[in-house]
Formats: sequence, structure tokens, C-alpha cells
Amino acid sequence: MRLSQKLFVTIREEPAEAEITSHKLLLRAGYIRRIGSGIYAYLPLMWRVLQKISQIIREEMNATGASECLLPQLQPAELWKESGRWDTYTKAEGIMFSLKDRQDRELGLGPTHEEVITTIAKDLIKSYRQLPIHLYQIQSKFRDEIRPRFGLMRGREFIMKDGYSFHSDQESLLKTYQDMDQAYRNIFSRCGLEFCAVEADSGAIGGSGSQEFMVLAAAGEDEILYTADGTYAANVEKANSLPPVAETSPFTQYELRESPNTETIAKLCDYFQCSPTVVVKNILYEVVYDSGILALVLVSIRGDQEINEVKLQNELTKLAPQYQAKTLLSLKVADAETASKWANKPLSWGYLAPNLDNDYLVSHPEIASEFICFVDETAVKLENFVTGANQKGYHVVGANWGKEFTLPKQVVNVRKAKAGDLISSDSPQVLLSARGIEVGHIFQLGTKYSQALGATYTNEAGEEIPLVMGCYGIGVSRLAQAAVEQNHDQNGIIWPVSIAPYQVIVVIPNTGDSQQVTVANQIYQELTQKGIETILDDRDERAGVKFKDADLIGIPYRVVTGRSLQEGKVEVVKRATGESELISLEKLTDTLVNYFLQS
Repeated sequence: MRLSQKLFVTIREEPAEAEITSHKLLLRAGYIRRIGSGIYAYLPLMWRVLQKISQIIREEMNATGASECLLPQLQPAELWKESGRWDTYTKAEGIMFSLKDRQDRELGLGPTHEEVITTIAKDLIKSYRQLPIHLYQIQSKFRDEIRPRFGLMRGREFIMKDGYSFHSDQESLLKTYQDMDQAYRNIFSRCGLEFCAVEADSGAIGGSGSQEFMVLAAAGEDEILYTADGTYAANVEKANSLPPVAETSPFTQYELRESPNTETIAKLCDYFQCSPTVVVKNILYEVVYDSGILALVLVSIRGDQEINEVKLQNELTKLAPQYQAKTLLSLKVADAETASKWANKPLSWGYLAPNLDNDYLVSHPEIASEFICFVDETAVKLENFVTGANQKGYHVVGANWGKEFTLPKQVVNVRKAKAGDLISSDSPQVLLSARGIEVGHIFQLGTKYSQALGATYTNEAGEEIPLVMGCYGIGVSRLAQAAVEQNHDQNGIIWPVSIAPYQVIVVIPNTGDSQQVTVANQIYQELTQKGIETILDDRDERAGVKFKDADLIGIPYRVVTGRSLQEGKVEVVKRATGESELISLEKLTDTLVNYFLQS
């Protein structure tokens, strides 16, 4: 590629729209251009990076026996309604772009393809003899993000590889799941990334188990909790650990005590001179199910702990059938402003007790007649604890379960694990924290979609059995930006060789020097003929501009036809280290080939 003949524009100043380094660099280096909120064009250099990543993915996927296909981006709403996810994706999470065609039929732009692929399997897979089957695709996906940000990290249109496998049983699924675990590790290693595989929550995709692959970077949106010995790693949404040991309560008798202006745990503990580990705090949530029913959820948890709302949502989803529902539309902390919709009488916000009476709830067909009461495991064993009294300006001390308060029947683990926690009672390992960018996710779906959409196969005994499914995704465009977030310096991008748009850039410092031009062209042609992907910077620009641009766009090796030509040599600069050396023209090609063989 000759830069003088291509659309190549770099920017010196930092773009105002960009917040994180990788986003800034991709814009400045001319890899992407913003077209609208969360919508980006992939310019020629970026498209080459994406093609290289896609090729690595194809090679590793094909090696496992998976077959590539291409599924429609436009999906009928009926399929999503059958699976029960239409309301979840269009209303609860609100991430699906939905529309109607001229016949007034509802459609969605695919954020994922479980429903489509399961429908295909339903029509085409009939016998156990056809199983297992694994299909994948690489294409654009669409998600209506509330707040698109960070460039390709969280856009509304993005490139994704998604794969789906079909099996006769769980054992077969686990075999493919393990194959995907290894294939993904191969993919991310070949892309030159430092990554971590972690336990994860399955979210709206569902299923019995899942694992995320995180590129480690300070700008990552996800928090990872892990042990130093490498035996445990999980997304904070999924992580479990032991909380610090609770202190002994200083209160030995049950009493109602005045406690003005103590709406927070910090103020309460300061007022009573006690540890938050002896406090039971009670938080009220509003949950709306897809049946339209609003339920009030009271969660009691130890005062020094926080609620993991993903875990809470999972617990509440289990209760959905009790409310003629399949899933949640929304979950939020209740407040005085919205309580007027469902409360018969004023509540003492900041002073709630673990025993709210159902008389607080108005009688209405769309409002559950009883509170859902959860108690977190951290609060169950507390004795002589401090908690609210359902009376403004008052708390009780010295309280106990089974005496002053009835222990809720539903004991749950909704506590948020955090760095510094012990991993378990029989391990000295404590949790450490890091930030990560999710670039891959594999799921064991089981029969969630096959049962919902009626996708079955006939087993050896002639019985119709729901297909067992797996799902496997990689964010291709996100992975490209994650590579930049992990590989850059003050001068620009440092692409790993395997996914760099080009391997070598040949720079002519002075295009008015005929020898420099002639030699540069010869080098360019020879490297290209040898299969080395090369850019020739033959622009009529100052040498300093060209050197800065070469660093900015991050090509692994720079060859400069400068003054050293008088000695029959050129300068070769390694972008990753900044090291430079003079190499004779005769040895240049072989030297570069050896570099690539070693990388």
C-alpha cells in the first residue's frame, strides 16, 4: 500500500468525544470515524485488523469442527416472544432495536441469534444421528445502548462472532464447551493479548453456566476478582467469597432506642459506637415482572455488606412463575417518591425493620399483596444485632432472629464479593481486584431455548427429546480496541504483529532524494513479493511527520531509507521497544522474515 494513493488522515489533537486512550488513538490514527452515537465506520487500516482477527477466529473454530454460516440480522418478533425474551430485550433491558414493516409485523435487529438458530435446528435436526452440530457466524450485531461510549467498546452496531452447538445430552455439550474454552484461549493468545478466563453470570442469555474472557486493562468496565495462585477468577457479578468475621455486639438486651439523623449505616454506627458488622440493614426494592405485576422486595443484609443486584435479580427471576411471569422487566431501589403508587401509609425511610407488614401495600390487581422477604447469609447468624424499628428516628438494639424478628424463609446469597475477602474457609487465599474488558463469553444453555421453541430430536429409543444447546461469542470489533487499550505508549498504538494492519512501514524521509525513493521502492516491492505486508510512506511530508504517523498507527517495524544509504544500510526500528539498528540492504528481507518467525 502506498500512502500517497490512499485515504490516510491522522489527527494531532485529542478528539473531544473520546474518554479512554484506545478510543482516542483509533480516532487520531485514522482507523475509525464516528458517524453517529455509538456508530462507527471502519476505515481501511481498521478493516485489515478486523479481517486478521476474523481469520484467526475462523482457523481456530474450523479446527474444532464448527461450520461457518450467516444468519439474518432482521428477526421476526414471534421467535423472541416464543422464547420469552421479546419483552426482556425491548422493554426490560431495552437493548433491541424493534420496528414494524409495511404489513405491521414486528421485527427486531439481532443483538444475538439464539432464537433464529434454534428455529433452524427445529426444522432440520430430527435424529440423534445428526448430533452434535456446531454452527458459527461473524457479522454485525445491533444493541440500543442507553449510553454508547468508549468507541468500539460499547457501540450500537458492532462486529461479533457468535456460535451455537446442539447436542443429545449434557456430556456432549460439556465436550464442546471445553473445546471452545481451549479455542478461545488459542484465539486470544494468537491475537497477542494478556487475558483472564473468569466465572460469569449468564444474564439474559440464560443457561446453567458460563465463562467470560477478559482482556486485562485499567480502562475495563468489568471488575474481576481473583486469587494470586490462579485457582479462582470471577466477574464481580458472579464472585463468591467469605465476608470478614462479624464483631461481637456490644448490646445484650433488646431495646428501642432513639437515634435521630441516622439514616445511613455510617451515621448509625457513629451514633451507637458499634461496628457495621453487628447491624442488619434493610433495603426495599421494586421489581416489575413481564406479567405487569409490581412486587416489593425487602432484603436484609449485614450492615458492612453491599447487595449484588445481579445475584438479586437471579433470585427474583426464580420467583417469576409465582407472578404469572417468565422474567423481570425492571428492578430498582424503592424510594419515597414512587412509594405513593403502592404504599397505604408512609414508611420510615432509613429506619426500615426486617418485618414490614403487608398492610403497607395497597390492594390492586397489578401490585403483589405481600412483600418478598429475603435475608442474606451474612445476616442470618447475627446475634443481638442493631436494626431499624419502622419508626423515624428510632432503631432497636440487642435484637435476635426467632425472638424479636422472624427469620425470612428465603435465605439467599446476594452479597457483593470484594477484594480482600477470603475465598473460602479452608483456603488462605484472598481476593485481588483487576479491571477487564470482556471480549468473549461461552455459555451452557441447556434446553432453555429448545424447550421454548419446540426444538427436539428423536433418540435411539424413538423418544422426542429437547436439544441441549451451547452458545459462544467473541466481540470482534471490541477485541480490536481492547488490543489497543492494552498495547500503546505515549506515541501511539503498538499492534501485536499477528493482528497489525501491516507488518512493515517503509519511510522515505526526503522524497526529493532520488536514491531514497528508488531504494524504498525496491524494498517495498521485494518485501511485498516475499509475502510481508508493507506500507510505503511516499507522501510529500516532512520526515518528522512521517515518523510520528508511523508511531501513531503502530506498525510493528519501520524501515527508513535515510542517510545510512551512503553505507548501503537502512534503519530498522521496532515499534514495541523503540530499539533501532542499521541493517545492510542485502540482509534486510531475511532479517525481517526472522523477526516475524520469532514473534
